[in-house]
Amino acid sequence: MCDRHTTEPVVEQYGADRHRRYRPCKPAEARRTVERVVTECCGTDGHTSCDAGALSDAVLVASELTTNAILHGGGVTDFQVDVVGPGVRLSVCDRSRDLPVAVPPTDTQGRRRVGGRGWPIVCRLARDVRVADLPAGGKCITVVVPLY
Repeated sequence: MCDRHTTEPVVEQYGADRHRRYRPCKPAEARRTVERVVTECCGTDGHTSCDAGALSDAVLVASELTTNAILHGGGVTDFQVDVVGPGVRLSVCDRSRDLPVAVPPTDTQGRRRVGGRGWPIVCRLARDVRVADLPAGGKCITVVVPLY
């Protein structure tokens, strides 16, 4: 593992102001963070340089998880990324306990749906996909995307 190439949680802890909301994490911020962490780690500490296509997969998965947390989970409450062995581990937490679902590409009348492709993309590109309830409510989705 490349310990010095990890991120800190993006949540802001409640301070004196108990009504302060968590800082939102945007998909573009997630993409940039994954690119930075992976680029800094690959080629150092005995890691071989990672494949550009693999990095692209990791960036897409981070974007999809973040987008889903914003659209369906009440917003991102935590986001972490680190390089572990031959992959990048991404964790995205949100406020909802609802599990992600794959929806058919068409509705009951055969019309194509808008959206609904993010979770299948995540499941196809990532391995070791885990969804865990959080003690204070919400869930955390953790995946590992292969880099080599």
